[in-house]
Amino acid sequence: MTPAIKALERDGATFELLSYEHDPRVAAYGEEAARALSLEPRSVFKTLVVRLDDGRLAIGIVPVTAQLDLKALAKAAGARRAGMAEAAVAERATGYVLGGISPLGQKKRLPTLVDESAVSFTSIHVSGGRRGLEIRLAPADLIRLTGARLVPLARH
Repeated sequence: MTPAIKALERDGATFELLSYEHDPRVAAYGEEAARALSLEPRSVFKTLVVRLDDGRLAIGIVPVTAQLDLKALAKAAGARRAGMAEAAVAERATGYVLGGISPLGQKKRLPTLVDESAVSFTSIHVSGGRRGLEIRLAPADLIRLTGARLVPLARH
């Protein structure tokens, strides 16, 4: 049981766990999840840790079919610039390993921004806290549980 699952159970949120056998040779974790679970790729969201120019960390959540628009994230977070956090920093801040970083149950609650496309789905998929585990939940529950704001973050 991961911290993400514990957080959902504590809240009483409705969710579904989906698992698959992760191939360690695959680096595109979210795309692998979409393929392995036969999910609409635009409904699978990746959780990315960024470092803002003032040193703060933040979370950007975008579909696996898109790239995170770092300029849009920086602006929404009140910073001038943002860049991807180093893997070790992301893992230390969230308590999860790269490829299994869930937006839920993180060790340290970071400011979270979710791409606005999430609300076009009745349910979306995010990492369950380990490689090979996805959580299906309503976008509204993800936003509520993470304290996230909806903003345009995806670059296609």
